[in-house]
Amino acid sequence: MKQRGPGGDRPLSRRPGAGGAGRRSEPAPARRKIDKASANDQALDSIIAADKREALKLAPVSRETEDRLDRYIALLREWQAKTNLVAPSTLPNLWTRHIADSLQLVDLASTARRWADLGSGGGFPGVVLACAMAGRPGASVHLVERIAKKAAFLREAIRVTTSPGVVHLAEIGDNVDRITGPVDCVTARALAPLHQLIGFAEPLMRQGAKALFLKGQDVEAELTEAAKYWNIRPQLHQSRTGDGWVVELTSVERRG
Repeated sequence: MKQRGPGGDRPLSRRPGAGGAGRRSEPAPARRKIDKASANDQALDSIIAADKREALKLAPVSRETEDRLDRYIALLREWQAKTNLVAPSTLPNLWTRHIADSLQLVDLASTARRWADLGSGGGFPGVVLACAMAGRPGASVHLVERIAKKAAFLREAIRVTTSPGVVHLAEIGDNVDRITGPVDCVTARALAPLHQLIGFAEPLMRQGAKALFLKGQDVEAELTEAAKYWNIRPQLHQSRTGDGWVVELTSVERRG
């Protein structure tokens, strides 16, 4: 299995989950426990502002994209008080935990303009990608979400950020029928085990899309399980924002 670092051109010095070797680990930032009711707590503002500065060091963006992301985060905090869009414990780290984590996909598919995000949930990575794609000729991001409340939030996020997104309220497996035109890249984050994700994405990949799936530390086990059902040649990119991985697939074929 070929493994690459965040830039895609260096071999990794260790396998996922291996201890000791590789880069020196750094302590994770302290996370303040926040509940839904305090999503708009003004005390959070300075914490989130500091987290934003760190996130934009990891994934720099244009001023225009930053403005769109600011509007998105403000809307998310407003809706979070009544709709559970992200884990409350991650609110102080919205920018590093969610925004930068999503933005890293842009560099891994630098020529992609047409995206499909499966199970968009609170908008990661779909809305973030739409914010980053705004202003690029021919850009579009399809966001597929099966929960009506979250789909409503996604539509509002696309509206307030003036980003090129289209929201589909649909079961994930129905996405192919609802997405018209070619797709360059299909994404998913915290949606399903890898072998199931490949099944969802395979019709789009058959038409030329590549896949970028954000995964956690157990990626090796997921790849082993996926290989029981699919012939795949994955490339792994270590996440810029933590201990996770991005699984890149350019072709898949069902076994048997």
